[in-house]
Amino acid sequence: MPLRTLLSLLVCSALSTPALAAAPRTFAEAKKIGWQLYARQSVEFYCGCRFQGNRVDLKSCGYVPRKNPQRAARIEWEHIVPAWLIGHQRQCWQRGGRQYCSRHDAVYQRAEADLHNLVPGIGEINGDRGNFPYGWVSTPPGQYGACPMVVDFKAKVAMPRKRVRGMIARTYLYMSQRYQLRLSRQDRRLYEAWHRAYPVEAWERQRNQQVGCVMGWGNPFVGGFDPGACPRGKS
Repeated sequence: MPLRTLLSLLVCSALSTPALAAAPRTFAEAKKIGWQLYARQSVEFYCGCRFQGNRVDLKSCGYVPRKNPQRAARIEWEHIVPAWLIGHQRQCWQRGGRQYCSRHDAVYQRAEADLHNLVPGIGEINGDRGNFPYGWVSTPPGQYGACPMVVDFKAKVAMPRKRVRGMIARTYLYMSQRYQLRLSRQDRRLYEAWHRAYPVEAWERQRNQQVGCVMGWGNPFVGGFDPGACPRGKS
């Protein structure tokens, strides 16, 4: 498959926007809608591997499992801005962690279920990244075969491939603005720099439109969301 075609497929071209009346209220609902959005064969976020259902075609991107082949072979729903970061800035986390926040904090519930912040990713990388922030690392790629994603466990930082750095940055800036999440000065500078260095591409605008039709709003840092172009759901 030509590179341009793969890039156009990345987390967007296989999306089919369901006609829904409201944004998901919980993470469980968001995952169900996510499977509808990515119902046909698409490309996962971190490495560009093709997947069908929840099964990853590792050979399609030259992925070699680092440690956990079973988890590497399945798709998991990854929060770009970790649920840990969202929760640690709210009192509910002190009372009972993520489970308590998911049940009792309305703002956390909305943030955890925000589809703009959710992407399908290889399960092993989801586990390896954990709640690490994104950033620059000196470790060369290779720990996942041909996949350019790097997780530095010592520094506790994950460095994504170039094609998704801009989207990651715009997602952090959006989540910070919408849910009043505090970003460190260092992180904000990094994401603002990535926002400038990796401009919005067509596939990201398309994803923003389709996810926005479900959520009811787009990511303003991506722009171009047109509610009038959304399919009408049942009221």
